[in-house]
Amino acid sequence: MFAHPRAIKFLLCVSPILGVVSLPAHAQDATSGTEKRTRIILGPQLSPSWPGSKDLSFGPYIDVSRERVGTEFTFEAADESFGGPLIQSGNFAFGPSLGFIGKRTAADIGADVPKVGFSFEAGGFAQVSLTPALRVRVEGRKALSGHKGWVGEVSADYIARDGDDWLFSIGPRVTLGDTKYTNAYFGVTPAAAATSGLAAYDPDGGIQSVGVTAGYHRMLGRNWGVAVYGRYDRLVGDAADSPLTRQFGSRSQPSAGVALSYTFGGSR
Repeated sequence: MFAHPRAIKFLLCVSPILGVVSLPAHAQDATSGTEKRTRIILGPQLSPSWPGSKDLSFGPYIDVSRERVGTEFTFEAADESFGGPLIQSGNFAFGPSLGFIGKRTAADIGADVPKVGFSFEAGGFAQVSLTPALRVRVEGRKALSGHKGWVGEVSADYIARDGDDWLFSIGPRVTLGDTKYTNAYFGVTPAAAATSGLAAYDPDGGIQSVGVTAGYHRMLGRNWGVAVYGRYDRLVGDAADSPLTRQFGSRSQPSAGVALSYTFGGSR
């Protein structure tokens, strides 16, 4: 999604990480009954400052994974929002999904349009591994602040891997938003048109963008590794035709990140 929610993931993961780091191995075994490995991925990423923006902003690219010794780390796409499975049955998983978009002001755009406050989004995801090499995932979230709308994403990933030594993934993305969301970022009210000089614009909800994401992780030794990802989205429909996009933004919405990974606990 735009403004990928790694900062939220970072905040929610700090406490568990500290707890894992502070416990010695025998204490972890005593509390869980099974020795586990932990992998932390941390680095910078660039993503659009807000939906439709031509500017990119730095943010944290971070992920934390835990698995039993002897089990491969579960695949997670670099651009998926924070969330872990609450229900897992065979190849199907369901759980919570959280995201955020930073505030957007008139000064950020350069036109006298209403501010969109910080948006905290909460919802859920469902995913299924159709084969070991193909995963399909659906997310839906409601903003509790900011744009106050519903957003969603449908994604599929082809996965090639050699255990945890290396993993490559690539797949399409379709991003959706309801009328509230689309109006917040791409609409121009009559009042805003009068003060900004833009044409009034009342977009409908629906598909906002289509794109593709590719990611790669490779171990460089027993503990250290490197992770990279790239994503490109293209605004379509009413989002692409908005005067805000055409005059002050961009239909092209690229994102990229690079990070180091560190694996500890148990043995590979």
